[in-house]
Amino acid sequence: MSESRKCQVLVVGAGPGGYVAGIRSAQLGLETVVVEGDKAGGTCLIRGCIPSKAIIHAAERFEALKEHSSEGGHMGLSVEGEPEVDMSALISWKDSIVGRLNKGVEGLLKAAGAELVKGWARFEGPKNCVVETGDSEVSIEAENVIIATGSSHIDLPFMPCDEEFILSSTGALDLQRLPKSVAIVGGGYIGLELGCALAKLGSKITVVEGMGSILAIMDKEIRRPLELWLKKHNVEVHTEALARGAQIKGKGASRKVELTFEKDGGEEKIKVDKVLVTVGRSPNTKGWGLENMGVRMDPSGRFIRTDRQCRTSVPGVYAIGDVSGEPMLAHKASAEGEMVAEIIAGHKREFDKVAIPAIVFTEPEIVSVGLTPEEAEGRGEEIIVGKFPLAANGRALSIEAEKTGGFIRVTARESDHVILGVQAVGSHVAELHAEFVLALEMGALLEDVAGTVHAHPTMAESFHEGVLKTLGHAIHIS
Repeated sequence: MSESRKCQVLVVGAGPGGYVAGIRSAQLGLETVVVEGDKAGGTCLIRGCIPSKAIIHAAERFEALKEHSSEGGHMGLSVEGEPEVDMSALISWKDSIVGRLNKGVEGLLKAAGAELVKGWARFEGPKNCVVETGDSEVSIEAENVIIATGSSHIDLPFMPCDEEFILSSTGALDLQRLPKSVAIVGGGYIGLELGCALAKLGSKITVVEGMGSILAIMDKEIRRPLELWLKKHNVEVHTEALARGAQIKGKGASRKVELTFEKDGGEEKIKVDKVLVTVGRSPNTKGWGLENMGVRMDPSGRFIRTDRQCRTSVPGVYAIGDVSGEPMLAHKASAEGEMVAEIIAGHKREFDKVAIPAIVFTEPEIVSVGLTPEEAEGRGEEIIVGKFPLAANGRALSIEAEKTGGFIRVTARESDHVILGVQAVGSHVAELHAEFVLALEMGALLEDVAGTVHAHPTMAESFHEGVLKTLGHAIHIS
């Protein structure tokens, strides 16, 4: 059985970009249909950002319990006996959060007036597709199309993920038993976030990274506290090491994965319970008829080419989020989705962001907004830089956020004191990012932040002090 229908806006994909675009389009009075082949919420909500942060939080709680159960306890608090991890119960708790958010997104779409069609869309032309919904098909013709198909993890052809012994990040978020040992192939933010959490829960972690350093997207000074944490927690890191393959060894419950990697011209092997492959993500451009839409790809051939209004080469067809290029971040997709809905409704908008924040939820957390000192100098800027250690902040001491050797670093143009970038590393620094972004988007000067009263005692005072340090007169460090 099949049916046909028309709409003003068709959104393909209900991830952070797609569902926001759908909600905003419907709010603006546009007849909107959102098509999703899996669950509303997309990778971030269902099998990425949210579930991983839930597991990271649980790991932090478990690590704290271990401190309190050690001899003498901690902070004058003690717990009798050794804490234990029930991995299946932890995953069930994580799934309950995902389920609530999934239902919440569906409810928001419905409340706004957008129709959610569950099924797989295949385009036959630039603005018409057929959606397989299980027992039937729905043919949809739209005046405007928003492509928000997201991305998927990259499989290594010589070591495909079976989600039993060789895991993608999706499989790692559904572990029913805590593995004693895990080798992580890829030292980027996804692998390191999960690696830190598993290390706290008690797994022995080994990282195999092909580049010269882990977390290469961050500069050396910012990633140093993370490297020290990994060393302290016996995480073995192999850089300039290339994975070459994996084999299942042994029988029954004693089976292990033997990972082979090349390093220093030689071949090394390690046996672990699980191998986690996190070598990046690839935009979802295949399997749904993109080739029938006539849109142009960017020079790399990976992403759909768009302009600053997320318009493709086909009038009335837009692309947002991971499928349209870097940075492949949920909050960037959401901002684009909202903007495109308003453009279709006739508003004058374009994507002109000074800074899109990048946050890594490792231990310690890392935040980067705007330019690093090296990037600013590379653009020909003459800069001044100030750095304030969390160890000099009273609130950081009271919640032990200083233990990781964290700090806040501010970069500004020397001539006019315009803030160009802020980076921070340390426990609990992720929640400080909003002030950093706001400062850059508003073109704030160092003096603007210096003249703003920050509540005491808070972690945010560290940003204020970092700005004062950049000006040369910090109060709480000499």
